[in-house]
Amino acid sequence: METQRIVVGYDGSVEARDAVDWAADEAARTGAPLRIVYAYQLAWPAAAMYGQVTEVLATEAEERGDHTVRDIVEHVRRRRPTVEVTGSAVHAEPAPLLLGQAAGTRLLVVGNRGGGGMTNLLLGSISQQVATHARTPVAVVRGRAGTTDGPVVVGVDGSGSTDAALALAFEAAVARGAEVIAVRAYSPPSPAVVPLSAVEADERAALEASLAGWAEKYPGTRLTALLAVGRAARVLVGMSHTAQLVVVGSRGHGGFTGLLLGSVGQQLMHHAECPILIAHRPDDH
Repeated sequence: METQRIVVGYDGSVEARDAVDWAADEAARTGAPLRIVYAYQLAWPAAAMYGQVTEVLATEAEERGDHTVRDIVEHVRRRRPTVEVTGSAVHAEPAPLLLGQAAGTRLLVVGNRGGGGMTNLLLGSISQQVATHARTPVAVVRGRAGTTDGPVVVGVDGSGSTDAALALAFEAAVARGAEVIAVRAYSPPSPAVVPLSAVEADERAALEASLAGWAEKYPGTRLTALLAVGRAARVLVGMSHTAQLVVVGSRGHGGFTGLLLGSVGQQLMHHAECPILIAHRPDDH
């Protein structure tokens, strides 16, 4: 059976090149083919508005895009000669272009920041569209993108996305020969309301229930369960300093509420010190 591909967005920026390198490393680890997509727009709206030399300008933009793609494809071939890599330059908006690549794709990869077609990939509507609407896992490459040390950290909250996140985390850990640290974060109520020991016992039981069966499914991978007191975003960002990957679900509740649309997702995207992997359930859309 054909291995599903990895697709990475590229715009010529340093951050996007880091994303391509990370995606190529992932392709080498998994044996997946790699596809690089470059979205470009015409930079001369006034000329287009008045119908002036638009054909010439469009041809020039296409040629620049093709040249950019050829360069990055050759870069990957030199760096990772065993990876099957292709690329294309398309006159399109970047988010719809990337989302349209989901069919037959195991992973969409984007960089932390960009220029040109991928500008503000994490700071505006493009990031929300890709991370929220993708029907496949999304990797956001940032921080120590090239590190191969440290565990794979996965956020666990007992929501419907937990199993998808755990599956993705274990797959990533197996490919890397890394440990999985499954962390559940919680903020305890006042001791006057509920005894802290009772809250901790309930939270630990919930964590253990979420992890039931996973160690048996992946006996060769070390699994550590960690119960952390604090806000989820702060806990995960803190752990990203020593992790090589942080995996989270696309939806959550409790400590991970609003992962993509609220403060937790924004803090991870802005402050995590390693790449982030966002898992999607089949019924997320």
